[in-house]
Amino acid sequence: MQKSDIGPGGDGVEYYLYHYFERKMGPFVSMSGLPIEDQMKIQSQFTSSFFIENRTQRYYERRTELERLMRSLFIEKGGKPVLDVPYYMVLGESPFLTTWYEESEYIKIPIHEFDLQTISFTYGDTFPTFSERITDGLEYRKKVFLYNEVSGLIQKYGLPQDSWDGTYESPCYVEAQVWSDIPVCNYRRA
Repeated sequence: MQKSDIGPGGDGVEYYLYHYFERKMGPFVSMSGLPIEDQMKIQSQFTSSFFIENRTQRYYERRTELERLMRSLFIEKGGKPVLDVPYYMVLGESPFLTTWYEESEYIKIPIHEFDLQTISFTYGDTFPTFSERITDGLEYRKKVFLYNEVSGLIQKYGLPQDSWDGTYESPCYVEAQVWSDIPVCNYRRA
């Protein structure tokens, strides 16, 4: 991780959100919000991808539940989501995510291009963050954060991708849930 890519807020450093994706699909193509049957059909086109091949119907049902929960928690904190389901990005570079796709690509967007009132964050991937099996009581479990709050967690714990131990329970990146098409629409392929 380069210091110029990320750091706690207020130090004048330019920060980036990264979006990793399968080249064949293109960036910011979201299956969230589609009926589960349609998500499963689309998934079947990418069975050679590690990221997609292990997804079951229960995965999609749980993701739908978690997206509703995160949106609700974000609104309670004063967030202003425009969309019903988010686009997923990560705060800072995460080489691990390139392994999720057969032909991985990424886009990085300066955080100043976003309205921070439309972005929630989890300190770790959504699934382990809200997992019922993980009961370690850490302060970042089962919560979404605003940008200034997640910056405080980064100051305290560092970026997870810099010390990830490879386990499901350990945070592997700071996930950003982008609840608006702006500026995402500027980075989609035609």
